[in-house]
Amino acid sequence: MKPVKVIFSPEAEEAYNKLNAVAADSKVERSILNSIDKKKDLIKANPHYGEPIAKDKIPDEYRIKYGATNLFLVELSNFWRMLYTLTNNETEVEIIAFVLDIIDHEKYNKKLGYKKH
Repeated sequence: MKPVKVIFSPEAEEAYNKLNAVAADSKVERSILNSIDKKKDLIKANPHYGEPIAKDKIPDEYRIKYGATNLFLVELSNFWRMLYTLTNNETEVEIIAFVLDIIDHEKYNKKLGYKKH
C-alpha cells in the first residue's frame, strides 16, 4: 500500500494552531487537539477511515479552492469535526490526506447545509 501523508490546509492549520496556543490552559482545547493527533494516525493507517460525505454535499468552497472530488468526516472530541479529501500526488507514490477544515459541529452543519433540529 502507498504511504499516506496528512497535510493541513491553511484554514485547518490555523484552527490547529489556535487550539495548540490555548491547550496548555484548557482541557477542552487539549482534548480536541489530542483527538486530532490520534485521528491523523488512524488516517495514515487507513486513508478511508473517515465517514464518506455524499458528493452532492461537498461544499463548492472545497471543490473550487482545492479541487475536492471526495470528502471524509472524522468526528473529534467535544462535537468538533475534521474534514479531509484524498488525492494522489504528482508522483503517485503516496496518498495525500488533505485536511480541509477543523470546525465545531455548528459550523459543520452550516457548511454542509444540514438543518438544525
